[in-house]
Amino acid sequence: MKQYGAEFLGTFWLVLGGCGSAVLAAAFPNVGIGLLGVSFAFGLTVLTMAFAIGHISGCHLNPAVSVGLCVAGRFPAAKLGPYIVAQVLGAIAAGGVLYVIASGNPAFDVSAGFASNGFAEHSPGGYSMVAALVTEVVMTMFFLLIILGATDKRAPAGFAPIAIGLGLTLIHLVSIPVTNTSVNPARSTGVAVFVGGWAISQLWLFWVAPIIGGAIGAVVYKAIGEESA
Repeated sequence: MKQYGAEFLGTFWLVLGGCGSAVLAAAFPNVGIGLLGVSFAFGLTVLTMAFAIGHISGCHLNPAVSVGLCVAGRFPAAKLGPYIVAQVLGAIAAGGVLYVIASGNPAFDVSAGFASNGFAEHSPGGYSMVAALVTEVVMTMFFLLIILGATDKRAPAGFAPIAIGLGLTLIHLVSIPVTNTSVNPARSTGVAVFVGGWAISQLWLFWVAPIIGGAIGAVVYKAIGEESA
């Protein structure tokens, strides 16, 4: 239960910090943090939680990461369901807290997106469903490669949280214009449930693509990273 609680709190922090930066601070008049700031906010949530709860739960914070680690043989399948439930519940709880905070501004309009992920007319840059699908698969694949490589017993000790956090920052810098960056089904769900409508109808892509990408990343790392017999 401690592991599931850690995943709940860690995913809560990721959504509150990452999506919160996008909703509350990205376009703040005169001093908005913009795409760069939001990208670093997501990276910093993972970096800080990796140090805080990595030794408790492994700090997955993401169903696609849990699936990828399971495929790679680094995580037991028996814990996969409870981890995903804890992550999604943490994300929704954070979305609720963020909604309450954002609603304190009379100009707030949840229908504007609330940091939800989307494609076509709901893509920040107007990118198609195919572009969104490819982006989410490839970005999640590389995220798993970074995670598996950085946490390999042969990797330099103590630097994994930094590599993983900066990796997520880079992923956001590339893909925010395409999908608002998911690579995490829990993160997508945590805000989509408050937007409803189009965000829910497009949510399938932000479950399917990251999970496929995570599984591919695990297979690729096993092919290139396993020690020779």
